[in-house]
Amino acid sequence: MRAGSFGKLTQDKENTTQVTFHYVEGHAETFTIPMPAQEFQEEVLTLLSQPWLTFHLADQTVFICTARIVKVEVKPAIPALQGQGIFSNSLRVSTMQRAAVGRLPMDT
Repeated sequence: MRAGSFGKLTQDKENTTQVTFHYVEGHAETFTIPMPAQEFQEEVLTLLSQPWLTFHLADQTVFICTARIVKVEVKPAIPALQGQGIFSNSLRVSTMQRAAVGRLPMDT
């Protein structure tokens, strides 16, 4: 790939995990980690209890203060993560779905 091109890096999706961090300030950033979701699952609670996380990228190193994180999204899902405070088989409700409740007849 030549410099400055917007080529897509190909990665083995089964051996990578995509993590999106949402910060207190309102912005978010996503990282791809070369680790299967199963392996990431085993470390996620320990990682989030650390005061800082470090990501080495091709051109820089990024340090993230976990105290400034308000939400973490992980793809693919890690349904084997279970315990107190973990809700299995959850569904996300969109704004349109919330707005439609009570406005459309549900019994026909």
